[in-house]
Amino acid sequence: MTKGQGGELDPPVIPDKLMESIIVELEKMDAPFLKYLEKELTLEWLPDDESRLGLTRFEMNTNELYRRRRLNAPPGKITIGLNCILVDDDKLLKHTLAHELLHAAGLLDHDGIHSRIVKKVAPPPKLKESIVLKKIRQEVLAGLPERQWICGSCGFTWERKRVTRPTRCPKCAKPFKV
Repeated sequence: MTKGQGGELDPPVIPDKLMESIIVELEKMDAPFLKYLEKELTLEWLPDDESRLGLTRFEMNTNELYRRRRLNAPPGKITIGLNCILVDDDKLLKHTLAHELLHAAGLLDHDGIHSRIVKKVAPPPKLKESIVLKKIRQEVLAGLPERQWICGSCGFTWERKRVTRPTRCPKCAKPFKV
């Protein structure tokens, strides 16, 4: 992704191999809008104040969308919006885009099939590989009331670095209790 005139980001693009991988995975699936994506799909960057990493927007309401899905009718205009914080994180950008492309193709629900395909065609980055995920984790940790953990068994105190509660104390190894 590059900046165009005036410092604006160029619109996002779908990497060829990503779309090819998705098409292969959806060959034997019920993805009624897949054949319309080339004509009906546009990609854009979301506004700076948007908290979601990505979203798929159809011009139809939900009832009409499911009706068109059932009848194999065209879905109308489809827009995928991506958060501009993904510009510097290729793996998370591809993962998010794959997720949204599956919705645009007609897999509207978040189910096991949806998750399996996304993980196969664009696996999510590990936390240590993603500057965006690290930033989000830091924001979550900063908003939590506990800045440190204190073991209820031995009294050992350590700095909180994870969002989830520890299972054991790092000093006495007993199950963690507050």
